[in-house]
Amino acid sequence: NKNDIVIVSLGVFRPKCPRHLIKSSSTHIWEGVVFSFVYHHPSMEFPPEGYRRGVGICLFNSSGKIFAASRLNGHEIWEMPQGGVNEGEDLKTAAKRELMEETGVVSAEIIAELPYWLSYDFSPEVSIRHIKHWGARYKGQTHKWFLLKFTGKDEEINLLGDGTERQEFGEWSWMSIEQLLNQAKKSRKPVYEQVMKEFGNFILGIVGDDIPLKQSET
Repeated sequence: NKNDIVIVSLGVFRPKCPRHLIKSSSTHIWEGVVFSFVYHHPSMEFPPEGYRRGVGICLFNSSGKIFAASRLNGHEIWEMPQGGVNEGEDLKTAAKRELMEETGVVSAEIIAELPYWLSYDFSPEVSIRHIKHWGARYKGQTHKWFLLKFTGKDEEINLLGDGTERQEFGEWSWMSIEQLLNQAKKSRKPVYEQVMKEFGNFILGIVGDDIPLKQSET
């Protein structure tokens, strides 16, 4: 049901904080634990003007590790999958398509999505360089982020993707949140930190028995 939401309680660490709402594709409502309060401006419910729209995918496995890959031309920098949205394409469909194109993964379940967009800016040089590829000049990229649980086996992962797009990644790994943030590209690190603040409790709560989760009766 598209109207279902996940309610994340901030009261565990910040008793007087209001609750922060995260959309979920689950039919359940969970009350869990989050590690810090994250504020976002209501206007970010819509993508900002001048930024290329896309989706970001935070894929985690049964061990609570996050999928990351390094680009063919930059092995020292690791990223989560992301990509552009086609005209008129549903965002959930785009997330699963991008995941398949970049990693070959089809065995994944959408757990939650952020209800707002996260953006980062290009340098002037990078903005100009992308004109040829995208046919327009953008200030940067803005993404709607989705949390997906990997339900397959590692053998399914294939960085050649589904063969419809040029290969982007050279290596892949399952990483802890700390590892991922330490090896993320500098320009994307603030976005990744925000994503982890929102999704980290879901990842640990789903795979860890020591993290209290409560299913609502409603």
